[in-house]
Amino acid sequence: MENFAEPSSSISFTSSSHLSSASITNKVHTSGGSETGPNLDIISLSKLSSNLEQLLGDFGSDYSDADIVVEGNSVAIHKCVLASRSNTFGDLFRINKKSKYCMTDMLPYGKVGYEAFLIFLCYMYTGKLKPSPLEVSTCVEKTCLHDACRPAIDFAVELMYASSIFQVPELVSLFQRRLLNLVGNAVVEDVIPILVVAFHCQLSQLLTQCVHRVARSDLGTIQIEKQLPSKVAEDIISMRRSSVTEEVNNVTNGDSSREKSVKRIHKALDSDDVELVRLLLTESDITLDESYALHYVVAYCDPKIVSEVLGLGLADVNLRNAHGNTVLHVAARRKEPSIIVSLLNKGACVSDLTIEGQDAVSICRRLTRTKDYEMKREQGQEANKDWMCIDILEREMRRNPISGDSSVFCQDMVDDLHMKLLWLEDRVAFARMFFPTEAKLAMEIAHAETYELAGLLSSRGSHGNLVEVDLNETPISQNKRILSRIDTLSRTVQLGRRYFPHCSQVLDKFMEDDLPDIVYLEKGTSDEQRTKRMRFMELKNEVHRAFSKDKAELHRSGFCSSSSSQRYKARKH
Repeated sequence: MENFAEPSSSISFTSSSHLSSASITNKVHTSGGSETGPNLDIISLSKLSSNLEQLLGDFGSDYSDADIVVEGNSVAIHKCVLASRSNTFGDLFRINKKSKYCMTDMLPYGKVGYEAFLIFLCYMYTGKLKPSPLEVSTCVEKTCLHDACRPAIDFAVELMYASSIFQVPELVSLFQRRLLNLVGNAVVEDVIPILVVAFHCQLSQLLTQCVHRVARSDLGTIQIEKQLPSKVAEDIISMRRSSVTEEVNNVTNGDSSREKSVKRIHKALDSDDVELVRLLLTESDITLDESYALHYVVAYCDPKIVSEVLGLGLADVNLRNAHGNTVLHVAARRKEPSIIVSLLNKGACVSDLTIEGQDAVSICRRLTRTKDYEMKREQGQEANKDWMCIDILEREMRRNPISGDSSVFCQDMVDDLHMKLLWLEDRVAFARMFFPTEAKLAMEIAHAETYELAGLLSSRGSHGNLVEVDLNETPISQNKRILSRIDTLSRTVQLGRRYFPHCSQVLDKFMEDDLPDIVYLEKGTSDEQRTKRMRFMELKNEVHRAFSKDKAELHRSGFCSSSSSQRYKARKH
């Protein structure tokens, strides 16, 4: 059985681990000083590997006889070396006797990037597998371990395509093992490219593991049908159906008419026919939200169609699908700047978190290679889309005080759902204390009036109900419950900022500067208590002035609680 080293090591022509000259010399001396037999073979192969490696470098002489263009970069090659190492290259050079080849023309499926091809080419010449370059195999998320982020997966997939298509069996075995390890650690959406390469390269073991991982996940049927080969998609759907009970099947059959209506809407979106979508909505009881049409169009349709669907004003831009993802989360995975901007302009909340605790910018950063993010932009050159998406989302995070990069709300709190919920509950609780009328109106519109706030006002120090543990509640269920509360309270704060800006400014300043001291007026020395009371009186005056300003502005605009609530309900309906 052949032994393969890890990426940081190397593989020789004989599939033995590459040895340094010092270790080779040591082996020779320990065997009695004789440079005969296997030791001499190792030394000879090591020297041959080093000599051939010089052909890849710039040593003042170019003996190449052809070029392969990869992602716009011309790579010099030596036909005799590649033909002797790969039957695929041998057949290609024998049939097409030309001096320049294009990588895309050589691949029947998949993609091999420039950096991946250089790593592969180095192995073809030297038998040594170099480590993966960090700039193309790691993402730009600082908290990521880079053990299974999307750039790491994509780079391994590219090397697998090269190894399989150009028939290098020892590399195929190595990268199949590496991809098998990634399947268990990656999020299910990122298992898709591994499954696709396993299907095309006929890697049965890897394909079986990927199929079972996707079948057991909550990945949507639409996504499976859209992104996987039809045969694999059918196998996964069939596997899911066989795992459910007869009772569930009966319920599913009862919803067949609804599923047909949803499919009609999706087909109309695929045809870029928004007018047909409008007609289908009038002829059936299903809505855009019930069909998750906005999630669908953002994931699979042209950006212009996304704008047209948003223009209908019939869909909730912050709606979560069955997997807990908002439309902006889906857009972040697609990484199309125009779609992200369109959603933000329609009120998409950039600070909403997935069940796993990731916001849109975190999703985008985990999908982006370091090379693409740090790419230098020449004057007049188009900006990199990956960088643009991250920049747009980060700017929105800084602009929105509720999001994670603001001075009011540190990044650690964004990553901690419980801390974010506590902050929002405190913010709404203080609004109810200082501005009861305005707070009540905002909570009514956001449907938050029934919530019992568990922040500072209800139970300072014990964090209210957040420490209570339901042993029957799974972590996913708990996250869904917390996210639901966060969404409702976030809408309350946003409505307050929109209709009562002066009051909101007072509360923002209070939460940022005064909260730690004002809450405990009775704590500290007599001088400290006196200072706190004076500051509290100043705050009361600020509250009164803000209340008067907002009241006057609302009176001039004719805004009142009942009419606003009615307008909101009508618009929602």
